[in-house]
Amino acid sequence: MRHNKKFNHLSRTASHRRAMLSNMATSLIMHKRINTTLAKAKALRKYIEPLITKSKLDTTHSRREVFSHLHNKYAVTELFQIISEKVGDRPGGYTRVIKTGFRAGDNAKTCFIELVDFDENMAKTAKKAKRTRRSRKASGEAAPEATSEAQAPATEAPTAETPAE
Repeated sequence: MRHNKKFNHLSRTASHRRAMLSNMATSLIMHKRINTTLAKAKALRKYIEPLITKSKLDTTHSRREVFSHLHNKYAVTELFQIISEKVGDRPGGYTRVIKTGFRAGDNAKTCFIELVDFDENMAKTAKKAKRTRRSRKASGEAAPEATSEAQAPATEAPTAETPAE
């Protein structure tokens, strides 16, 4: 029976799983997006979100705790200086997992996991989709175009009269 065994072992020993998640977390911090399988991405999300939460409080103790998980001082510096500034007001949910289909070799479910605040494409589409309902402003904006069209024939009319004279 598997009582109280909540996390995915990923068919690895504890030391291998710990090293793999540490390397994946370092790659995610450095590159802001990585491609992987769905099971590994879900395991990585549970691993890295507490580390990002610890990085919000920049103390020596929190840096040492995060370093004990990552084992890379450049990743720790990136996490505390750049990432923690962008996610300072976010209460959680720092990562996004987007499914990309199946791998050709073994038909494994693949996805990419990314840091939410560092995806410029999603930020651009979110700004465009602000207006979700129709309003009367659209018809009001069309009215000034109609007046400019009404003025245009008035200027054409004198030119049409001059050849007739």
